[in-house]
Amino acid sequence: MTLTLHVEPAQGEPFTHRVESDEMVIGRATSCDLVLADRYLSRQHARITRRGKAWLVEDLGSRNGTLLNGQKIEEATELSPRDIVQLSASLLTVSTAAGESAQLNTDLSTTGLPSATILRPASDLIASTERDADDSATPDQLRRYASRLRLLNDVHDALSRPIELQELLDLILDSAFKQLNPEEGAVFLKTPEGSLARVATKSTLDSESPYLVSTTLEHEVVDKELAALVLDADTDERFGAAESILSTGVRSLVAAPLIDPEGCLGMIALNSRLHRRQFVEDDLELLASLASLAALRIRNLGLAEEAIERRRLEEEINLARQIQIALLPREMPEIAGFEVLGRNLPSRTVSGDFFEIVERQDGQEHILLLADVSGKGVAAALLTASFEALAAGPIEDGVPPEEICNRVSRRLYSRTPAAKYATAWIGALKKETGQLSWTNAGHMPALLVRADGAVERLEASGFPIGMLPGAEYQCHTTHLEPGDTLVVYTDGLTEAEDSEGEEYGVDSLEAACCRHRGKGLAAMAEALEADLEEYTGAAALSDDRTLLLAHRLPT
Repeated sequence: MTLTLHVEPAQGEPFTHRVESDEMVIGRATSCDLVLADRYLSRQHARITRRGKAWLVEDLGSRNGTLLNGQKIEEATELSPRDIVQLSASLLTVSTAAGESAQLNTDLSTTGLPSATILRPASDLIASTERDADDSATPDQLRRYASRLRLLNDVHDALSRPIELQELLDLILDSAFKQLNPEEGAVFLKTPEGSLARVATKSTLDSESPYLVSTTLEHEVVDKELAALVLDADTDERFGAAESILSTGVRSLVAAPLIDPEGCLGMIALNSRLHRRQFVEDDLELLASLASLAALRIRNLGLAEEAIERRRLEEEINLARQIQIALLPREMPEIAGFEVLGRNLPSRTVSGDFFEIVERQDGQEHILLLADVSGKGVAAALLTASFEALAAGPIEDGVPPEEICNRVSRRLYSRTPAAKYATAWIGALKKETGQLSWTNAGHMPALLVRADGAVERLEASGFPIGMLPGAEYQCHTTHLEPGDTLVVYTDGLTEAEDSEGEEYGVDSLEAACCRHRGKGLAAMAEALEADLEEYTGAAALSDDRTLLLAHRLPT
């Protein structure tokens, strides 16, 4: 079976070449069996050999690779009629008999783009720009090479100074226009949703027209990271969006992906009418290099914006912490016959924990309040401030704990989104009798540790405050006897996890409170914190831990 190739070289007119022997080497060296004038070909680029009745093509370690029907080959691959072998910008269409038609295969189903569109891996083009010109380059080629290096160096220097994103995009377009002389150009960047958004344009036309790009071309350039050169859209019947593009007079297009080591950020595309100019492969190489420079700086700008955002969030967290600390009591009141202690132990983030002890009824009664609002950060701190302000009036009016919850819940519900609420434990302690009237609004069960080590859990009996419009709360009554200790806490203690993800839990806290009762509240709080740190080990605490303790002194 004979083999005939219809050759469309990068330079010159198409011709037909018949393979006369069992082996043929193709390249730009004069010693090759088929010599092609293409500066991007290796000296010995590819080889076609006969094995029995089959013909195979293999790459000879070329710097830019050999493509068969749009796919880069890694080993000797069998050829079939109408296959297209692409060596740089040269196309070889296979025919098995001299008389067969050598019509170009314009399907190229592996790329979705016809042969009038040249696709090259952008990384290969960038690498070829970085290599020195070889000894076979002509003086004219060397001058073009030096000119491009100067341009890339100028762009690199310009991008090294502080620059905003829009200024950077405009600079890249200006540089491309200066060297490549298109009529229109645009930069497209990926959105968070994955689509492409046009973020910069430039035109030399008197009347501004919408910049049109084929969706197929977008897919090849952005998704596959290929640089694309449309030689003449008018002769390419299957070029995507041809009707809309051709209606504007556009004929030649060149596009390159904005790629860096992290991936593709978008693409830059230029177009022109043929009466202005037709783009060539040299233009494709330069645009790919410009796009690579731009991508690196765009990525760096994005990282800088992320750093600014992180600093802003840190400032918000610090502000939230200041708000939170300002709401906490600076010192504990003195209650005859009792010892009281409140402590907030911050984690690495800010939560909405809040506690206070308020004297009323001329010192005969004290309100003990501990709340934990939903969320974290500034929003949680502001909700805590709102909760404190709403509770202040009812507390001063002397209303019982359940009515405090009723009033605050109604007002908080009407003033905040549905997802914003607070759990709270509120108790009214009479110092003369030790009577404790309390309401638990969706909070962790308070622990009443008796002097003999028995523990009572003061469980929740109502919904979190501000969660439902008509929530009603109940009041319960108990007594603190001499030697008894009340322990109210937030879930930052009980939900702290060890290295295996297991929570500390109410049972562990209860057992620790029993072990450390009678030590004095400061020592007890320190011991509880030490137990918790021993349990969690190196695991980071994700929430604040807040304690409110009241101990009735022995008589």
